[in-house]
Amino acid sequence: MLYLDRPAWPARGRLWSHLISYVSYAELHAFAEALGAPRRAFDRDHYDIPAERYAMAVWLGARVVPSGDLVRLLRAANLPRPRPRPRP
Repeated sequence: MLYLDRPAWPARGRLWSHLISYVSYAELHAFAEALGAPRRAFDRDHYDIPAERYAMAVWLGARVVPSGDLVRLLRAANLPRPRPRPRP
């Protein structure tokens, strides 16, 4: 199952969504490839998806949820990857 928040995150002159999988990273990468998202858009546990691809992601089957639910879903699926700790 794939989840997506609405494009609301500004960066580089665009709005972005976050795409996650509740099942596996393999599912996430396969979906992102079908969507045409480059691998460089993968950020530890999600893909950053530009607003222009949002409708296609929904059409391909991603479920839209509020942004706060994405973190809860990742934790429930045991898929979140913590940020690396700074080196002392």
